[in-house]
Amino acid sequence: MTRTGMGAGRWPALAALGAALILLTAACGGGTEGNGGGGGGGGAGQPPTANMAPPTSVGAGEGKLALIAWEGYVQPLWTKTFETKTGCDVSAKYAGSSDEMVTLMADGGGGQYDMVSASGDASLRLIYGGDVRPVNVDLIPDWKNFIPQLQSPPHNTIDGKHYGISLQWGPNTLMYNPQDFPTAPDSWSVIYDPKYKGKITVPDNPIQIADAALYLKATKPELGITDVYELTRPQLDAAVALLRQQQPLIRKYWGLASQEISMFKNGDAIIGASWPYQESILRSNGVPIASTIPKEGATGWADTWMMATNAPHPNCAYLWMQYISTAKAQALQATWYGETPANTKACPIMDQLDKGSCAVYHANAPASYFDSISFWKTPIADCGNGETNCMPYSEWQQAWTTEVTG
Repeated sequence: MTRTGMGAGRWPALAALGAALILLTAACGGGTEGNGGGGGGGGAGQPPTANMAPPTSVGAGEGKLALIAWEGYVQPLWTKTFETKTGCDVSAKYAGSSDEMVTLMADGGGGQYDMVSASGDASLRLIYGGDVRPVNVDLIPDWKNFIPQLQSPPHNTIDGKHYGISLQWGPNTLMYNPQDFPTAPDSWSVIYDPKYKGKITVPDNPIQIADAALYLKATKPELGITDVYELTRPQLDAAVALLRQQQPLIRKYWGLASQEISMFKNGDAIIGASWPYQESILRSNGVPIASTIPKEGATGWADTWMMATNAPHPNCAYLWMQYISTAKAQALQATWYGETPANTKACPIMDQLDKGSCAVYHANAPASYFDSISFWKTPIADCGNGETNCMPYSEWQQAWTTEVTG
């Protein structure tokens, strides 16, 4: 995604995923779509670093910390405090895509990098590639304050072993102009409705196929969709067919948050798929705006700080995990970047920093809100049930570019 004024992020990440795809094999397993706290990645076998014992205590910092991060994740606003407290000088290599992160983390970070801020479409690749190691969450005091669903989520916890600590997350919401929708829409059906032709906008990215699959999962149960990222050929074809029907209705497929903001501000769009960030910017500019998670649920993303297998500064890495997990640090990043913190105690601090931001970014939402989100993962051939007849991301990318937007 790219967030205006905030540098590169996840949307370029997923676009690049199609161009330079690193396909997962059955070694990455299927896992489940659920977001519960039991750990996941089932059927994948044991990760290469599973037997690496994490430390039981944190020693003195080594004076340096080398991070691979999304641009905007290592800002002086919060890193300066960390450096002053720990003596660990932070350097960051900003990556423009999840593929780039995976490449940079090859060979366990190559003895050069300590940590990476991996999104859900990269974390399992890093785990099963042997590039990240298990971590001891008992050494992270604020881990106990994370929302339960992000204490041991499937994208970073395998067989009860943690390969990182969660950081920030966000849903892909249905955003609309309440002046055009006096009754709030409660279904994704509105973005497929010819009634709103020329006033609809959705992201320009193949992962949008998962959103179509989510809608079909609820409305066409006969398709048998159980996981929107594990689609057989008929299921993928059905989602693509729905998106082809939608294509004439679209005002613009947006690739930048600024593009969607501009469309809603100018009245070119009145309904579309969005993030809390766009809603916040539009609201601050006095544009009438609202959003919801429809009854079918929504897709979303979650990021994890993961520790390189060959991290040269492991103590500073643990000190960073301890610091970046605190309510204050998470609130600073959440309000600056436009996302939702994992730490439940960050909410009141967010409102001190930016009044109303806790509610805007759903940091105070009930567990049912989080559970309604199907978090991103890389589509692979392994369906997680012993079958290998699901369509890998390369098929998604080809369908998107040739059949939907082409």
